[in-house]
Amino acid sequence: MKIPARLRRLVGVGSRFLVVGALSTVIEIAVFNLLVFVFGWDLVVAKIVASLVALVNAYIGNREWTFRHRDRRGRVSELVLFLGVNLACTLLGAALVWLGVEAFTQLRGHAPGALALNIVNLISIVIVVLIRFVLYHKVVFRGAPAS
Repeated sequence: MKIPARLRRLVGVGSRFLVVGALSTVIEIAVFNLLVFVFGWDLVVAKIVASLVALVNAYIGNREWTFRHRDRRGRVSELVLFLGVNLACTLLGAALVWLGVEAFTQLRGHAPGALALNIVNLISIVIVVLIRFVLYHKVVFRGAPAS
């Protein structure tokens, strides 16, 4: 079975995006747990800070590896779009963690423990990763215009 070239390219880009994302996710989870369980930070603030720390890795990895073949519109405009997309995605992730904790608390009658909190966090990450890929692919690291 011959796989179309466009699909092969998309799978290649998607694979590299997932590798960068996996590393960023490990960074985000480690920082989140450090801030919450070691330093006692608020969950939403810890989620935002952890996401921002992982963001640095994500930008470098995606710009220099995942989407290196894409049109470079200029670092400043690309960075502004990257930060805008990630601000929206970070706020969405924080809202999903907050909603998950609230739902857990309502259902169980108490705040979630470490395992449940990390499950809620991972669910938020999966949702946000899918949205990020689409936005990076279509908006931030767009392809060169067709001639």
